[in-house]
Amino acid sequence: MEYLMTYGWAILIIAVVLGALFQLGVFNSSSFAPKAPPGACQVFRPNGPGTITNINLMGVCTGQLPQYVSKFNGLNYNSVVVADALNLDSSSFSVSTWFYMNSKHYGDPYYIVQKGIWAAVPTGTGWAIYIYPQDTGTLYLAIMSTVADASRSYGVISSKVWYHLAMSFNGTTNGYAFYVNGQSIYSSTLSGSYLPPTGSQLNMMRYLNGSLSNVQLYNTSLSANQIQTLYLGGIGGAPMKLQNLVGWWPLNGNANDYSGNNNNGVPTNVVFTSQYGK
Repeated sequence: MEYLMTYGWAILIIAVVLGALFQLGVFNSSSFAPKAPPGACQVFRPNGPGTITNINLMGVCTGQLPQYVSKFNGLNYNSVVVADALNLDSSSFSVSTWFYMNSKHYGDPYYIVQKGIWAAVPTGTGWAIYIYPQDTGTLYLAIMSTVADASRSYGVISSKVWYHLAMSFNGTTNGYAFYVNGQSIYSSTLSGSYLPPTGSQLNMMRYLNGSLSNVQLYNTSLSANQIQTLYLGGIGGAPMKLQNLVGWWPLNGNANDYSGNNNNGVPTNVVFTSQYGK
């Protein structure tokens, strides 16, 4: 009997430990799946940056999970900055990214991806995906016009959950659409003309306590179906419409631009971590 009780306790302890490991995701199948190293997939432009002839994807571009994502602590200024070499001051553009918030806290607005000077009309120009107010974690996507800040609130987002965020603007029709996880949360038409952020840099994750991955920028307006395709491609998904791809920052181990346009970012207080999504 004592023999059985001893082994019974041992089995119980093993069961508890295994349960804890499962809870931590140690036995998650994705933990054992091969992950793409930095630069595993990139755009090849045989005629150099800015050209669109005979461009194609090269490498492993099958949507594998990235080996790393960029992590920001939110305690001091942290960001990835790209100088204004993006040619995004045209009449149409789209942005797509994956975002993960660790926690909420008071402080400056959390700019997830931003281009332009965010200020009161008519001095503000450009667009932004941001969280405000910080203590509630309300997500906003916004475009600045000569009349108003055309913003839309998705509502409070959850901590420790990956979201796919996207926006698209068509300068021909003056129409815009905002997306969360592949679904349109709002679409409308700007009441005034779009104010292009001439001469401004691109900012990723200013003051934000969270992670960012797979930022893609286009100089065209992507359709709802194309945004859905990017979402279904997952956090390691490759871009589409390569002829319109201006910049692609997987943030998989570095802040390099893998669109073939050499618009590399400059990271400040950024950690590239393989421990994400847990």
